[in-house]
Amino acid sequence: MSIRNPKAIDCGIFGSLPIRNPIAALAFLFSGMAAVAEPVQHLIRPSETDPSITASDLPHVVVIDGPQQTGPLLVWMTGTGGTPAQGEWPFFKTALANGYRVIALSYIDTPAVAMVCINQALLADRHCAEHFRARRAFGDKTTDLISDAPQDAIIHRLKALLVYLTQSNPRQHWDAYLSGGEPNWRKIVLSGQSQGGGMAAFIAQRFEVAGVIDFSGGWDHATTHRLADWYSRPSATPPERWYGTYNAKEDAATEIAASYVGLRIPVSHQFKLDRLSVAAPHGAGAVDPVYKDIWIKMLLSKD
Repeated sequence: MSIRNPKAIDCGIFGSLPIRNPIAALAFLFSGMAAVAEPVQHLIRPSETDPSITASDLPHVVVIDGPQQTGPLLVWMTGTGGTPAQGEWPFFKTALANGYRVIALSYIDTPAVAMVCINQALLADRHCAEHFRARRAFGDKTTDLISDAPQDAIIHRLKALLVYLTQSNPRQHWDAYLSGGEPNWRKIVLSGQSQGGGMAAFIAQRFEVAGVIDFSGGWDHATTHRLADWYSRPSATPPERWYGTYNAKEDAATEIAASYVGLRIPVSHQFKLDRLSVAAPHGAGAVDPVYKDIWIKMLLSKD
């Protein structure tokens, strides 16, 4: 079988193994294409959706369970140094089984906030973390400490991908996730791990989204001993649509819990994870099926 366009590929299978690089992903996907017709997976490089995007061009991973299913869209953002889909397939499968579509978004995930907004950078600007996230998420020219271009911003990447999917796959009805040419936030649930969870929270403060599922989403600081002020600012997304998890054994557990208080996540929507897991504490919540019951509760919340 020849591959005419390796940048955008429709595949009839997705796996339970981590996707660590595009080559391994393609090998795994094509090994089982004849066996399963659904769900449908697309691997689409950001540069395919907008040629001006040149940084962090690993493929977006897009999965649907059928062209007629236009339930909520789960937009996933990985942690620092990750790839769009690593070990989160059990979480994605759970979302698909409960009516979602899934996009694991490729974005610039290095350096992390915690690598930049420290020491002298914090002394010079106590709002360093907010300015960092505004540039990476929205393309705002709020700091020179990172070099992300406006077209590389998370929101632009998501919009460009949704427009591309709408135009290239009209039978899959991706237009349901656009409104006036912009993401239809009322049908989008934002989720992510570590830096990605923090980006989900940061974006959900500006836009009213269908939901937020934050896995250990960061511990930005304003000073050495004080969390960043942005956690406590007003949010466009109501508190009852927010969920947050963290592991009792991870190093920043206390600070993450405090950030969830600042974000006004209801106590009943915060999960301190402590079940036996082979995964590292910081990432276990989004990868280990031992937490499937919690995933379902967060995905199906009607509060």
